[in-house]
Amino acid sequence: MNEATLALLVPFGVFLLIGVSLWLVLNFRAKRNLEIQNTLRLALEKGVELTPDLIEHLGANNKPHPLKDLRRGIVWIAVAAGIAAFGVFVPDPSNHAMFALLAIATLPFAIGLGYLAMHLFSRQQPA
Repeated sequence: MNEATLALLVPFGVFLLIGVSLWLVLNFRAKRNLEIQNTLRLALEKGVELTPDLIEHLGANNKPHPLKDLRRGIVWIAVAAGIAAFGVFVPDPSNHAMFALLAIATLPFAIGLGYLAMHLFSRQQPA
């Protein structure tokens, strides 16, 4: 395999991975929702009384966790730290790679700070 073919396959593979990952998440979420609907339909057909607590319990997966923004912020900042550390340890005498990777790390760092800010702002407002 020559370098030109590899140069075409790498971006294609990255976009394919992103697409397949997104499809998997959406597909399994849709299957979970369909199973909940089928369970409710079967219970109604058999004459089971559906209490509000039962319906709320079945739909409890749709409620966001109170620490969701905090967790996401920490993960994004950890990703930024990993990219920055990768840039520091790349053996490049001119430091171009380090500065490029540090610049790339600013995007996930800013996203992480945004999630942390959303966590702090949501805690301050009365529920």
